[in-house]
Amino acid sequence: MIRAGVSNREWLRRAACARGRALRRLRVAVLAGVLLFSALFAVAPAFAAGTPGKCTGRFVNPLTDICWSCLFPMSVGGLNIWPSLAGRPDTDNPDLPVCACGLRLGIAMGFWEPVRLADVSMKPWCFVNLGGMKLDPGFDIGFKTIAGPSAVGGKAQNTSGWHIHWYAYPLIYWMEIVTDFLCLEQGSMGILYLTEIDPLWQDSELTALINPEAVLFANPLALAACAADCVAATSRLPTDPLFWCAGCQGVMYPMNGNIAASIGHVQASRLALARFAYKLHRELVAWGTMGSKGLCGKYLMPVMRKQQYRFQATNPNPQTGGRYACAPIGASTTFMSAGQVYPAIGEDMGYLVWRKRNCCVL
Repeated sequence: MIRAGVSNREWLRRAACARGRALRRLRVAVLAGVLLFSALFAVAPAFAAGTPGKCTGRFVNPLTDICWSCLFPMSVGGLNIWPSLAGRPDTDNPDLPVCACGLRLGIAMGFWEPVRLADVSMKPWCFVNLGGMKLDPGFDIGFKTIAGPSAVGGKAQNTSGWHIHWYAYPLIYWMEIVTDFLCLEQGSMGILYLTEIDPLWQDSELTALINPEAVLFANPLALAACAADCVAATSRLPTDPLFWCAGCQGVMYPMNGNIAASIGHVQASRLALARFAYKLHRELVAWGTMGSKGLCGKYLMPVMRKQQYRFQATNPNPQTGGRYACAPIGASTTFMSAGQVYPAIGEDMGYLVWRKRNCCVL
């Protein structure tokens, strides 16, 4: 169980002690994944270094590439017991420290947990967080509408298309930093979703099947409201009632990877990832975990609460410290763009997804 009195330094020490176990498990998981995909697909031929078709990336080191301070703040009821030294805000937590799930009593805890890893790339079948491995499926699936110009610069280059690979990544459970804590996401690393094989992700007309309300927000007043969400997400947390807004990045609709107003790789990739997370909620694949409703288990959340997630960059340059290392959805990229993109490489980004969890610890 999590015990009060354990300092941030102690958490880091436990993480270091568990490094060997975590790395061994990660190597086994990655090797299994590579062997599986190698059996299904032929690895694409290598491209010349620096050319637009080259898939780039690096494996995520579970010790040095993780923003461990993003675990905080932690709370018991409405009391913040482990504040964030970087000044990261927390979501609202249940007021009472005591909770009940049926006949069982427990303590209402709130914490942030790394649960998913995401490749975000303009190149189909580019696995950024698996060392930049690019696969050739042997057919043109995923290439039809996503292949296009770069996301940066020029009148003809203000649109971009992104693909996302969604991995299960229950990092704290692997590293055994916290034991006997049933609220943690459990399991092993695995690829959960590939947008290349999802027709709704590549065609805005088909996407309307899951977001028909998009037409209600395609007007100047609705778009102007997103400016307020931009300020809120940058200064503290995004505004959940403005669910159609992705803050400073743009709008949530359509729920696909076709970005109509690309300012740069960081902005466009974070918007694509936010839309993808919303899409999973709309399809009832991802559920709610925060607030009083999440104390006894996950619940349906077809309209995603943006405050539930933080995105931390892992590729090409991991952000492991600072106020905006794991910024919420919609926060300005002004404070996180520096050093995140290598111009000679291109549009291959990787993110670690942190999720807020409120749980009744029994």
